[in-house]
Amino acid sequence: MMRYVAMALTALVLLGGCQKKDDPSDAGPAERAGRKLDQATQDAGQKLDSATRQANEQLSDAARETSQKLDRAADKAGETLNNATKEAGRKLERAGEKMQTSAEEREAKK
Repeated sequence: MMRYVAMALTALVLLGGCQKKDDPSDAGPAERAGRKLDQATQDAGQKLDSATRQANEQLSDAARETSQKLDRAADKAGETLNNATKEAGRKLERAGEKMQTSAEEREAKK
């Protein structure tokens, strides 16, 4: 019986030494360093999140601006192509009229 009492007291003494200390002033150098590392890691994570959000916003803005510029360029290219097509049509019509006039003149000479 005495043996069990001695073991129980020894266990209580050992477990008493494992008590967690929440008071930072009682923390040892390794624990303080660990807390500083945890805080630095958390701060770095927040800064990284913020930088990532900002970069995503800038990329979205740049993509939107590029899209608008491409739309304007496509519209301008379409207008230019339409104008060129109309001009080519007018020139073909004039050439056809000249050919018809020449053919009529040849027929009249016969």
